[in-house]
Amino acid sequence: MTTTLATTTKLATATKSRDLFLVANTVDELGGVTAWAHQMARLFQGNGHRVHVIGVHEAELKLVLPDDLGYPVTSLYREHPQTPRPARGLGRLNVVARRRESARVAAKRRTVDRLSELFRAARPGAVAIVTQVWPMEWIREADTAGLRIIGMSHESYAYTRACHRYRAVRRSYPSVDRWLALTQEDADDWIADGMHNVGAMPNALAHLPAVPSPRDRRVVCSIGRLADQKGVDMLVDTWALVAPQRPDWTLRIYGAGADEADLRRQCTRLGLDGSVEWRGRTSDVPGVLAESSLFVQSSRGEGFPLALMEAMASAVPCAAFDCAPGVREIVRHGEDGLLAPAGDIEALADRLLRLTGNPRLRDAMGERARMNVQRFSEARVLSRWEQLFELLER
Repeated sequence: MTTTLATTTKLATATKSRDLFLVANTVDELGGVTAWAHQMARLFQGNGHRVHVIGVHEAELKLVLPDDLGYPVTSLYREHPQTPRPARGLGRLNVVARRRESARVAAKRRTVDRLSELFRAARPGAVAIVTQVWPMEWIREADTAGLRIIGMSHESYAYTRACHRYRAVRRSYPSVDRWLALTQEDADDWIADGMHNVGAMPNALAHLPAVPSPRDRRVVCSIGRLADQKGVDMLVDTWALVAPQRPDWTLRIYGAGADEADLRRQCTRLGLDGSVEWRGRTSDVPGVLAESSLFVQSSRGEGFPLALMEAMASAVPCAAFDCAPGVREIVRHGEDGLLAPAGDIEALADRLLRLTGNPRLRDAMGERARMNVQRFSEARVLSRWEQLFELLER
């Protein structure tokens, strides 16, 4: 049984009902940003706003969603749209490339027109929350007259700075009404980089299980996509250092993704098949955590990871790479969890060995984690959103 924090803490009251658009890469992709978008859509709608969730395209690896969400959901494309390609070559190849690019441009124009129609139908004072960087390619061409635009990043400044999205942020976000990072540390980095419309907004903790994990099973769990960013390959290498000293413990890896086959081969090569269980996707995160005594996160980059908060809410202490400000904002090292320097496999193995070998430490950190993480309750975060909406209307 789970109970939402909103039921135990009075939610903020909206001073004005608004039309809110949440615009993301997809509306149905398996991943934390999609889960966050639908969590916030439910919160906003429950607080009296009219919500519409919009994605650029439909996802291939899908998140399990209820049949009736209670608010409209729109995917602008059935599949991932084509990317621009300059015409190269001579003769027939050049003609084919030009026709393909012409078709892409026409399809984008139709999509932008459809987006503009949705925006024009909104009541005065509407807000578009662009939850990821890529959709701004369509937002910038759409008719947004009368809308306030809030741009967001669900990854750290450092992670964005190191990839192609940095150029897109610098191109698209100086002109929006507010550019939100997930932590004040990330916001300060953006401000130091020359952005002047920056604020910070953490993710909200969705659920507080009625009964915390008893931490009585010798199980370490990981939950996340099996993709490079999540660093599951580094987790397997870490477990190769832990398993010989903790032969009675099991690592359960929950998730799906393109890297699964390679990761399973790595596990076999390291002789870990007897202590690692590949559990696939799960729609019962509280149930998974109830059967775990530790949570481990080995990501190369993060924003404000929901999985860490969910583990802490279940009183499951966490060991994680300190790969982003959001991680150290959630986990207070030495108090309610243990952090290791980003990418330091030996240090992460040390943290797991300390927690697996000391039940008193696990229990103390687990109980403190459950208490401390409630500072990110839905009620508190929703109140900050309402304050932001009011501020942008002044």
